[in-house]
Amino acid sequence: MNKYSQILNRYWGYQSFKPKQEEIIRSVASGRDTLALMPTGGGKSLTFQVPSLATDGICVVVTPLIALMRDQVENLIKRGIKAQAIFSGMSRAEIDVALDNCVYGEFKFIYVSPERLATEIFRERVKKMKINLIAVDEAHCISQWGYDFRPSYLKIAEFRELLPGVPILALTATATSDVARDIMEKLQFSSPNLIRVSFERKNLHYLVNVTEDKHRQLLNLLHKIPGSGIVYARNRRKTAEIASFLSNNKIIADYYHAGLGSEIRTMKQNEWMSGKTRVIVATNAFGMGIDKADVRFVVHFDMPDSLEAYFQEAGRAGRDGKISFAVLLYNESDRVNADKRLVLRFPDIKVIRQVYQAVGSYFQIPFGGGKGSVFDFNIMDFASRYKLSLMTCYYSLKVLEEEGYLELTDEINSPSKIHFTVSREDLYRFQVANEAFDGFIKLLLRTYSGVFSGFSAIDEEFLARKTSSSRDLVYQYLVRLSKLKIIRYIPRRKSPLIIMNTERLDEQSLYISSSNYFERKERYLSKIRSVCSYASESGRCRSVILLSYFGEKDAEKCGNCDVCTKNNELDMSQYEFDLITENIREVIKHGNVMTDELIGMMNYPADKSITVIRWLLDNGKIKQGPDGIIKWRACQA
Repeated sequence: MNKYSQILNRYWGYQSFKPKQEEIIRSVASGRDTLALMPTGGGKSLTFQVPSLATDGICVVVTPLIALMRDQVENLIKRGIKAQAIFSGMSRAEIDVALDNCVYGEFKFIYVSPERLATEIFRERVKKMKINLIAVDEAHCISQWGYDFRPSYLKIAEFRELLPGVPILALTATATSDVARDIMEKLQFSSPNLIRVSFERKNLHYLVNVTEDKHRQLLNLLHKIPGSGIVYARNRRKTAEIASFLSNNKIIADYYHAGLGSEIRTMKQNEWMSGKTRVIVATNAFGMGIDKADVRFVVHFDMPDSLEAYFQEAGRAGRDGKISFAVLLYNESDRVNADKRLVLRFPDIKVIRQVYQAVGSYFQIPFGGGKGSVFDFNIMDFASRYKLSLMTCYYSLKVLEEEGYLELTDEINSPSKIHFTVSREDLYRFQVANEAFDGFIKLLLRTYSGVFSGFSAIDEEFLARKTSSSRDLVYQYLVRLSKLKIIRYIPRRKSPLIIMNTERLDEQSLYISSSNYFERKERYLSKIRSVCSYASESGRCRSVILLSYFGEKDAEKCGNCDVCTKNNELDMSQYEFDLITENIREVIKHGNVMTDELIGMMNYPADKSITVIRWLLDNGKIKQGPDGIIKWRACQA
């Protein structure tokens, strides 16, 4: 057994790697910059964790997802591996202690948010660390061709200059060929080096159901497909509405979105993970980092904004290799709503400028100041104060983010933390001299470990129960000890953050590139059209469409999607069905045609033409107006 397999077995208990994992590990270990394209659930994290553990030094892991960052650090610590996370929202003192731990404490992994790379404190401390690898998760975020571009990712190339000779491993589950090339260029690869794991999922059956009654269709699906699953909806209100509908129809369901409190989200997630809840109805805030292998279905109640997002979310089904289903519910209103989203997603440039200046006023940032500042941000209060639409504010901030002026993070829920700043000897002398604090300090030391070497998360409610007192009294004790400089105490906080990447600019100096703005708008439109095309397609295998989109041009038909099985039911080959369908499309587009006329104008036998026309009508691909004229139901965003 080689050293990589030994590490895999020792820390994770696996006997062998998944396809391509070891090839990626050996590529990185040889010092080569590497881009790994791996589908959701393909074991991306092992490809940088294993080679880093096999080498002296520490691995810098760049990821924008704070929740996932925390999960991975906790999982590593449980396995006996020293890891640390540093992200926006941490205090200067927390960051200082964490970086010291990485310099002197034999840590193996330091997880950082991309904006952290440009800060002076981080850059100076990194010079003292022995870095063996830079791992970039969600690497598509560096590409403006990607579906989730983040300007802060562009700082990675500059950060590399501090670490000459250190290889980089970029990882993503959603990259087209154009995006893959762009990632390698933006990260300044010494030479192109792409390792692709096929995105094909033979056990995952892709289905598109065209229906005007999505609620009823969803219920029918859940009666047919056993096991647990996820239903994705576009907004928070709809998640609660769909979950209520399912519950009223005797399906054990719950809803999940980012607007719920952290404890409630954790409870709902755990109940679904354990099987108490069969169906979780969620926005796309749910799923990242969820490790549940037996998800039997993922249903998209609403059309997603891109095939990248769809593929990643659908890929959460069937990770155990058993037959599972990815279902998209679709109707004409999805196309109409896509048009509306396009307008909403790109507010007028004048409005974006107005929102930028409102942010400066809201936080009382002087012109020329504020660079690097981090603020708690209540977007509802902000929108209300400046009499702006909530969604207009959100998407204006996203455009400003794409221009690099600021960053809007997801909600951060940080528990209270303490760090003893005195030595054990000085603490003992303090306890002797201050008997009133002695019992409380002993409780802290018995309950929480590591409080002298760094910050430890604490729970005031738990401490209150242990001391048979109130939470407020515990809080007062902690504040008093902090003022006496015995501890550093950081109370709990829960808020999204605004990070100012540049100093505040005046109206004349704020530049929003109209070419970039309209280019992004066109790319967004192109992605919506790709989803519409996928949803309205009736002749090509669903799996082939998705694999082709991600650059796998020679993919074979899956035989399991709705298109493939439909062709079997019609007693004709898919090739023949495709030819007849294309013939129908050509005839219809040249003018108004009645059904009888259409059959007569076909180049194929009447019985087969009728069979295909009937199927296209039944499945909403063509429609017959009151005047009897046949029209193609194209989806154009």
